[in-house]
This record gives sequence, structure tokens and C-alpha cells, in this order.
Amino acid sequence: MIEGIIIKGIGGFYYVKTKTDVYECRARGIFREKNITPLVGDNVLIRISDEDNTGYIEKIKQRKSKLTRPPVANITQAIIIMSVKEPALSYWLLDRFLIMAEHENLDIGICINKIDRSEQNEINKIYDIYNKISYSILKTSAKTGEGIDDLKQMLKHNITVFAGPSGVGKSSLLNKIDPRFELKTGDVSKKTSRGKHTTRHVELFNLDSDSYVLDTPGFSSLNLDFIEDEIELSKYFKEIYRYGDRCKFSGCLHYKEPCCEVKMQVEEGNISSQRYDNYIQFLKEIKNNRRY
Repeated sequence: MIEGIIIKGIGGFYYVKTKTDVYECRARGIFREKNITPLVGDNVLIRISDEDNTGYIEKIKQRKSKLTRPPVANITQAIIIMSVKEPALSYWLLDRFLIMAEHENLDIGICINKIDRSEQNEINKIYDIYNKISYSILKTSAKTGEGIDDLKQMLKHNITVFAGPSGVGKSSLLNKIDPRFELKTGDVSKKTSRGKHTTRHVELFNLDSDSYVLDTPGFSSLNLDFIEDEIELSKYFKEIYRYGDRCKFSGCLHYKEPCCEVKMQVEEGNISSQRYDNYIQFLKEIKNNRRY
């Protein structure tokens, strides 16, 4: 058997990259019987047919990580791509992407694209909030090429997922990193101010021997149903979790409890009110989810 990595899956066919070639493969029926679906990013063992040079996936190696949206495995890093304009930046959506990546224990970077269209004070606001809580922030422009070399460095020795809503320029950035990708790009709809979907499936692109990146279909919302208990949410807000240790009551949700250290830190400006407001919105959402 030959070892490889699934780089694309379409209509029941999986394209597996090995050291020598890319093979079109099907999964053995036993995976279906066990309710296991091969994912892009899976390290697999395949058997090649001598007749037509296609293969069958015989074994899926243990996954180091697994994302549901997008459905991918073994990602080591998430770079969340946002733009300040066209489409306008949504802090609510950015924080949801951060929760997803924190939940999977991924290394995380925030990339602000289209900076050629942004005012410096808008970018400074993002820095003030997120750099303060130790997120790496990169400024890029697919149009001018600014920040592309720094982005390439971040991708080295990682399997990276580009996450973010449609229209922020994920595909344009990848084309700038390596023109061989030839990914379709789209404009932002003038009617809705949202991006038009151009990526139709999840695909893993090879940058070098041990570096891959995923371009994924854009989406405008993320369900938080992977969080089973509202007490868990604060773990995914670094600053809230840190100050939460000082709260008077164990199990404090930092919402309506008296003498809450987190709420005091919000009032003093040590925790962003923008982030805290999103935390409360998400907390209510999780509470409502548990009722059904």
C-alpha cells in the first residue's frame, strides 16, 4: 500500500497525493458501514489498481484534528481572513471563527486583507483589540502585494485553513502566493454588500514538501452547537478566561453574577467591550440551544 494525503473530494471520489503522483480513489465500503467519511487532509493508505491506475482507500490514519465547517482533518493552523471594507468587517463573525479555531487548539493568525481600501484608524482598532490578547495580525493586499511575503512565511511547515466569509479575498491571496493555483475570484455584490461564492469545494493546495493550505467555501455564520455547556465558552476568549480565575464564584459565567472580575475589567477597559458583548450574545445562543 502507498501512503498519501487527500487533497480533494468530489462526488464520492477522493484525490490522494503521494510522493510520486495524485491518484483518483474511492473509499472502501467498510468506511460507510462504520459511518466514517474520509476528509480532505486525512493521511491515508491506498491500494492502486494495475488496470486503470485508480485506487481504493484502505486505511485512514488517526486524525490530529478535525473541523466540521469546513470538513477537514489534520489542520495545524487557521488564518482568519477578514476585510475592513467590501465586505465590511464583522467583529461578531470574526469572534465566531476564533472560537472555532480555539476549540480545535489550532495556531491562529488574523489576516486583514484589502488594506489598500482601508483607513489606518480602522486597522488600528483591530490591532487594539486582538493584538492585545496575543493574536498575530497580518495586513495584506492581494491588489498591491503588500504583506504577501509575510503570509508565505506563516504558511511554512503547516497545514493551514483559510477561513472567512465570502468576498474577503481568500482565493485572490492564494493566487498571489502561487499563481499556479488559478483559483476563481469574485466581486462583492453591490446589492447585499456580501461576497459572491466562488469556491465550490474544499481543496488542499501544496505549497512545498510539508506546507499545504486550504481554500474553503465562504460562509456568513457558524453554528456553536459544538459547545455543549455554556461554562465552556469562556475558555475560547483568552482574556475572559484569564481574568475569570479571579472571580468570586467558581463557575462564574461573567453575565449576571455579582462581584464579577471580568465585568470589572470590561469597565476598566482591560477587556474589549466589543468582545465582551459578543461573548454575551454567544452565551445566550448556547443557552437557547440547550433547551431544544
